[in-house]
Amino acid sequence: MKPFRLILGFPVLAFIAACGSMNLVSEGGDSNLMLRGNDPVAYFIVGKAVPGNAAIKVEHRGATYRFASEDNRRMFITSPERFVPQFGGFCTNGMAYAVPIAGDTDNFKIIDGKLYMFGGYRSKLYFEMDQERNLKLADHYWETEVRDSSWRLQSWRRLLFRVPHYKTNAELAEEYEKRFGKKPG
Repeated sequence: MKPFRLILGFPVLAFIAACGSMNLVSEGGDSNLMLRGNDPVAYFIVGKAVPGNAAIKVEHRGATYRFASEDNRRMFITSPERFVPQFGGFCTNGMAYAVPIAGDTDNFKIIDGKLYMFGGYRSKLYFEMDQERNLKLADHYWETEVRDSSWRLQSWRRLLFRVPHYKTNAELAEEYEKRFGKKPG
């Protein structure tokens, strides 16, 4: 029975390991769509998530980016590294704990001219409690553990074996309330 389980388990592990280190979705003809199809340039120009047009797109480093206009597409092509989301589009606060989790395209922040995504409103609040430290941690874990790994395996690994500074949502909410005298929104 054990060899049979190993034979069945191998394709599953191979599939999981093959998953890349970017937060991509599949929609229509685009199987590696970044930012759920939102225009990356619009975050900088409009200051919010703006849906891109499926007919106006470009491939960059294995991901498809859509744009709301040809002008935005041209800006991206001229300087893609200026507009791509950091940490492969994963939640920046999660990255501070070496846990790649999906970033929500409506929760973002531009820091020093770079686009950072967050898993939700509270995630962003908690990150901002010590932004400088958390950004250094996120950069460190992205470079040393996450960038070239399977995000699913990395998530499972770090949820089982947490980083020394790991804090639960309840602990972060308590810290927020102590600092600001109110519950996180």
